[in-house]
Amino acid sequence: MFHDERSAAFAALGVGLATGTPAVLVCTSGTAATHFHAAVVEAHLSDVPMVVCTADRPPELRDVGAPQTIDQTKLYGDAVRWFHDPGVAADGAAHTWRSLAARCVDIATGQRPGPVHLNLPFREPLVGVAGDLPPDRGSAWSRTVRATVMAGQDRDDVVALISARRGVIVAGRGAEPEVLDMARSLGWPVLADAVSGLRECDSHVVVAFDAILRSQKAASRLAPEVVVRVGAPPASKVTAQWLASLDVPLVQISPTTTVVDPDHRVSHRVVGDVAAFCRAVAETCTPVAGGWLEAWNAAETAAQTEIGVWCGANWSEQTVARTVTDALPRGSRLVVSSSMPIRDVEWFGTVTPGVTVVSNRGANGIDGVVSTAVGVALASGDKTVLLIGDVALLHDANGLLGLASREIDLTIVVTNNDGGSIFSFLPQATQVEAGTFEKIYGTPHGVSFGHLAAAHSLRHLEVGDAASLDDAVRAGGPVVVEAKFDRSTNVASHETCNKAVVGAVESALGL
Repeated sequence: MFHDERSAAFAALGVGLATGTPAVLVCTSGTAATHFHAAVVEAHLSDVPMVVCTADRPPELRDVGAPQTIDQTKLYGDAVRWFHDPGVAADGAAHTWRSLAARCVDIATGQRPGPVHLNLPFREPLVGVAGDLPPDRGSAWSRTVRATVMAGQDRDDVVALISARRGVIVAGRGAEPEVLDMARSLGWPVLADAVSGLRECDSHVVVAFDAILRSQKAASRLAPEVVVRVGAPPASKVTAQWLASLDVPLVQISPTTTVVDPDHRVSHRVVGDVAAFCRAVAETCTPVAGGWLEAWNAAETAAQTEIGVWCGANWSEQTVARTVTDALPRGSRLVVSSSMPIRDVEWFGTVTPGVTVVSNRGANGIDGVVSTAVGVALASGDKTVLLIGDVALLHDANGLLGLASREIDLTIVVTNNDGGSIFSFLPQATQVEAGTFEKIYGTPHGVSFGHLAAAHSLRHLEVGDAASLDDAVRAGGPVVVEAKFDRSTNVASHETCNKAVVGAVESALGL
């Protein structure tokens, strides 16, 4: 039960992210249903299953000024995989209910998973004696078989394109462990973003790719002859610009039919079972000649060493991201907010073996992030840590409602710099008058997170160093852990760290 429909919807999103099983999201008629929309859009763009059931007034009460009545027909537009209004519930239609429910789940978990919207009108009286459900079949009501085997010629064409060539694999959400098997057979590095599930301790895994590619010399030295991208793209703009600048074949491998080609550069698309395809490639491909992976290893080792040294000597937002990722135990979950947290984790985080990392990167919004983490923790039962910025937490402060009594282990780590720091990295920061920039882009709020936590009967800790943060992450929740920073120093802090890493990478590569 959630007091706020938007929080409920993002918690349902978290359930889908954590389990792959659609949560059933229920609300009354009217504006309540409109508050689901943002989470429905995120589920649509991130291919997360969800079944949305909105109660409605009967047809005779629509368009006549009846209370709590709006037009709910196709309320979410094209953001749902299927919309259906079966009409007012009646005993005569009971034989259709199980088939309808099965169809909703089948579509929500189909070739391209996502949200399904059932609009369900009822007539008064709205209370009464519940009747018997229609009989079941004693087995699955319906079953859809989807072919996942790629034809040999199609696979061979891709294998011929990538064999014995210098290449990189860019892995995001939707990747599978078998991607590493393919990388090992090819002798390639995997640029593994935070949500790829591939940030393992492995010589083929490159985590600090954003920092490495900030060196123009390293970016040129490490330019591939072919790129394979698996799943969604990373948040790194530097990496996106580097990929867009390469005049090489780009193969996109995805578990769904979602088009991932923002630069219109994909030359080959593979849609289907990622694991099966990667296994098939691993068995038939020819590896690249020696020296290619070693260069990437040298850059990664130098970058990680320098990031570790810098973060160890400087208390910063980058240090928070690195400390949180390093403190997570196997089997735990990390939810990362959009804006700066996902970038800091991607750029400065460590490997996270055995940790499931999720982030709402479909629409890249900062709304509903607390509730998403609540849903992940509720559905998984695992230790869950949320890394979030102050504005994003305030945007979903209602996600804290009832958290103290939910019996989940959720640690909320909030970096509080009293506003939105990501805009300070954009050209507007130097082109807009300082006072106007601070008001419109910086958006300071002055909220006390200690008081906010107390209002929800939650523990609150303020940390000022990596050791205290490490202890807080390893301990249990629910708790709000606050790390305060001066927003005006954030850009310079990032630039200083990146400059140190670039120097270390160039030295390691002899550039």
